[in-house]
Amino acid sequence: QLQLVESGGGLVQPGGSLRLSCAASGATLDYSAIGWFRQAPGKEREGVSCLNRRGGSPYYVDSVKGRFTISRNNAKNTVYLQMNSLKPEDTAVYYCAARRGSYYTCSGTDFNYWGQGTQVTVSS
Repeated sequence: QLQLVESGGGLVQPGGSLRLSCAASGATLDYSAIGWFRQAPGKEREGVSCLNRRGGSPYYVDSVKGRFTISRNNAKNTVYLQMNSLKPEDTAVYYCAARRGSYYTCSGTDFNYWGQGTQVTVSS
């Protein structure tokens, strides 16, 4: 069974940066797509960024374009989300997720495996 563990969340001031990591273990050969999602209080979970394991152009939600960057290290079975120029509205619990096949839409309903989430709080 595939297991995903997020880390790197915390408290940061507006304009600051964080890098989230998602380490995969177990059946790591069984996933082809990875993604980062977030859920703020009172809001639905949204897809922040998604990427196929073997590369290609990643998807970014409009609100993070130019500020966030998704990347992966296949040898280490780790996915990253570099978050720059953070804003208070970025505050949320961030989750990484994986899918057996290539993703069609960066939607939580299309992903099979989920991490436990890590809290990101942007506040002065």
